Amino acid sequence: MCSISCARTSYIDLKANRIHLNAPSVSAAGVRNVIQLFAVALGAASLAACAQSSVVTQKSELSVASRQASLEHNRTTSFVTNRRVAITKKHTPYKNAAETQVASHGLASFYTEGTQTASGERFDTRELTAAHRTLPFGTRLRVTNVTTGRSVTVRVNDRGPFVRGRVVDVSHAAAETLGMVGGGIAKVKLDVVQ
Repeated sequence: MCSISCARTSYIDLKANRIHLNAPSVSAAGVRNVIQLFAVALGAASLAACAQSSVVTQKSELSVASRQASLEHNRTTSFVTNRRVAITKKHTPYKNAAETQVASHGLASFYTEGTQTASGERFDTRELTAAHRTLPFGTRLRVTNVTTGRSVTVRVNDRGPFVRGRVVDVSHAAAETLGMVGGGIAKVKLDVVQ
């Protein structure tokens, strides 16, 4: 390997692409080797700096990520420990019978088939019961046949009727009292009793 003394002067003639040296002991090949060695050393130093910077960056990213995970864990922990339980009210889609005092009008029909009602009771055609879409189970309902003037008080224990335009389905016993068994349907007026 050649060593270049600082006392000797050298210059590079860029226009002629030649290297001129004042010292006869240093050849152009030697200078070229030194420059290549310098370039290799500079490149290696740059790569080492980049690699170290990458490691530092990864370490800092890891520390940031671990800090964020720690903060997230603390938030989750505090959320769990400070969580309040909401008290839910049971959803009742049917109106209160006391609020439904308004009379309604429409068609009534009767039914004789079925073994169990929507309330869970066993269906009995001999009882004075009825099916209504919205009234709560157990509501007492006075059904009046508008044509004959006959009326009967029934207890709501089922859901229905599911035929468009009808407001109530009554049991066979209630239909006999209203005088509507022959026709199957009747115009009625409904009043909530209790």
